[in-house]
Amino acid sequence: MVDRLYTPDSSTKLRLPLYMQPVSAGFPSPAEDYIEGKLDLNRYLVKHPAATFFVRVVGDSMIDAGIHPKDMLIVDRAILPTNGKIVIAVVNGELTVKRLRQVKEKLWLMPDNSNYQPLQISAEMDFLIWGVVTTVIHFV
Repeated sequence: MVDRLYTPDSSTKLRLPLYMQPVSAGFPSPAEDYIEGKLDLNRYLVKHPAATFFVRVVGDSMIDAGIHPKDMLIVDRAILPTNGKIVIAVVNGELTVKRLRQVKEKLWLMPDNSNYQPLQISAEMDFLIWGVVTTVIHFV
């Protein structure tokens, strides 16, 4: 399930240091000498600014896909939702994040957690795909 929607602010630029040296999980070393340049994450994470939004995740139905409660998802409406993609969908007025699965003429929203059941989309349902998830930002 989705908690909140956010839109990207492309008017701001935040350029952070990018280190060319990989980070060691062992003994620390001074890193100042290894700064390669500045990095703007919008440039790498937001491909279509006018078609991109962010959502905060509630629930654990996608935990096996690495999507946890409170994670932030970057969603692009300009990407075609194809079989196997993780999407943000509106089902009967409620937002949800699920994996899109098409089997012959049937369309399913699949959880990535065995504690949840797949949802077959029927003609009677109010159903719309809002976009394709491109990035998961996991907060520790």
